[in-house]
Amino acid sequence: MRKERKRGAGRNKFILSVLALSMIAFGLWFSGTNAASFMKGYMLFKTDQAAQAEVGEKTPPSTETVSLTKETADTEGDAVLYPVRPEKGENIGSLVIPKIDATLPIYHGTDEDELVKGVGHFADSVLPGENDNSVLSGHRDTVFRELGEVGKGDLLIVETSAGTFTYKVRKTRIVDADDRTVIVPKPKAVLTVSTCYPFDFIGYAPERFILIADLVSKE
Repeated sequence: MRKERKRGAGRNKFILSVLALSMIAFGLWFSGTNAASFMKGYMLFKTDQAAQAEVGEKTPPSTETVSLTKETADTEGDAVLYPVRPEKGENIGSLVIPKIDATLPIYHGTDEDELVKGVGHFADSVLPGENDNSVLSGHRDTVFRELGEVGKGDLLIVETSAGTFTYKVRKTRIVDADDRTVIVPKPKAVLTVSTCYPFDFIGYAPERFILIADLVSKE
């Protein structure tokens, strides 16, 4: 009886060993074939890339088949609007606000040197009329002391060397002084106007009053 148990245990160990070796062998075979397939695909991909690059070098792209991306088209259109980019401190035009009967000079830059003279154009934003977010700022106690009277539906007109651009206020916001969302890129031509808030606050104001306006016409 004891011998039969030992014989049975030995048989089970043998079967388990065979199964284990079979699974290991299958795993090695499967991995090898996958690796081979991957390497084959990779080599075909690289070969195709090299062939396309060689054809591209020999054959210039046809003007009939080349399509510009939106970014490229916008950039080229913008270059037509302003073939020469302004220098810091340069007067780039005027901001007209019919609601408060104001015509204000715009200077490129938002340092105190520009803001003391008029409205400052945030230099890292696009110029008025261009696609994206053009940002203007001004002091609440000088050029923008009546800006709080301007609201949704009112017009903001920017006159520059590139033309006259009319924007319509879509909404107003009051944000913290360090809120950077007002300068984020936009998918279309937008004018963002910012000043300190509250208007009657004494000292450094903790918030900003924001006008967000969409371009509705250009001449």
